[in-house]
Parts: sequence; structure tokens; C-alpha cells
Amino acid sequence: VMNEHRTAEILLVEDDVIINQMEERLLRKEGYKVTPAFSGTEALLLLERKEFDLIILDLMIPGLSGEEVLEKVRKDSNIPILIVSAKDDMQGKVWVLRHGADDYILKPFDNDEFLARVDGLLRRSNRTYGKGSEYLTFKDIKLDNKNYQVYVGDTPISLTKREFLILELLMKRPNQVFTKNSIYEAVWNEPYFSGDNAVNVHISNLRAKLSQANPKESYIETVWGIGFKMCGE
Repeated sequence: VMNEHRTAEILLVEDDVIINQMEERLLRKEGYKVTPAFSGTEALLLLERKEFDLIILDLMIPGLSGEEVLEKVRKDSNIPILIVSAKDDMQGKVWVLRHGADDYILKPFDNDEFLARVDGLLRRSNRTYGKGSEYLTFKDIKLDNKNYQVYVGDTPISLTKREFLILELLMKRPNQVFTKNSIYEAVWNEPYFSGDNAVNVHISNLRAKLSQANPKESYIETVWGIGFKMCGE
């Protein structure tokens, strides 16, 4: 059994040195351990030697292609795989998702969305959180991500799973503004369609529950035209 709070080990497969370093920096800043690989062959060698919690995989890589790496890994492992690719054809995307990729993000990507996808895949595989703390706190909210409980002061509040995941996402990076798109894709794990009102409805319900527990405090701020963030202190 894995220790739920150890740091996640990520294998980053990307042959463009600049992109590889940029992604590695982003992930390390979040507290993840990262092992870079620059070809499909190197990635498979590393997988034989070490256990990873997530693979971030480019498709157009030397040696074995990303598609070949995906097929080989899936023969004996269910490790989460996030495809990061500039390939935008729908057939190719459908093929990799059908052959065992867990998620797909197009280059160039939004950094927050990239990190939200990584976080979502690790959480769904019950592996770990980058920062490894059991509790997140913001103002008088305490979120226990091990037992799925939230308290405002000493008052427990009852949240749906999606309300909990939205609050957790916002509390992990309280100074960041999250777009509706990035919230939806991290929490629902499917592409966002611009007319979809689900995020607004869930944020509204979440605000109502927090406000009921402490009417004097504001917690979630709308940043007009962009999205949502936790209210400044």
C-alpha cells in the first residue's frame, strides 16, 4: 500500500529540451519529484528501473513514438498517463484515449490547466498530493483531504464530491485565478463546453454553504471575465 502522502514521482517524456525543462520546473514548484526522459526508449528503460505515479508523454518523440510507448506501458501497467501533444487531429486523439491514455492536453497549454490535469489524475488514482499535507486551511476553513471533510471554524459542512474538489482546487493555490474551463476539466475530467453552467451552479452552492457557516466572511471571489479564486485576506 502506498503512503498516501508521499511525494508523487512523475516520469516526464518530452524531447524538446526547453519544454521539458519548463514542465519540470512547473511540477517541481508544486512539490512533485520529476524524472525527465527525452525519447521513448529512454522512458521504457526508466520504467523498468523505477516505479512512477504518473507519466506525462509527448507523442512526437525519437526512438519509439509516444503511441508505441503508450501501448507497451498499457500491456502490464495501469499507471495514469497524460498525453501532452501539439497533434490536434481528432482521430489521433481518439486513438490514444482508446488505447489507454487517461487525459490529453494540447500544446501550447495554460500552466494552471496543465497542473490541474496532473493533480486530477493523481487524485483519481488514489496516489498522492504534491504537497503531502492532510489539511488545507484558508481563513477559518479547514479541509481534510484524507477524510473528505470540511470545517468552517468548528462547524462541519456537508459538500458534494464536486463541491469538495472545487474547493480543494481553489484552496491549494489561493492566489491563483482559475478559469471555468480549468475547474471543469480538473473536476469533471471531460472537455468543457462554453455554454455549460455547471461550474457556476456548484460555486454558487459552495458559497451558500460556506456563508451559512460564517455569514461575516467572504471566501470565493469572482474575477470578472476570467474565473474564480479565493478572496484575499
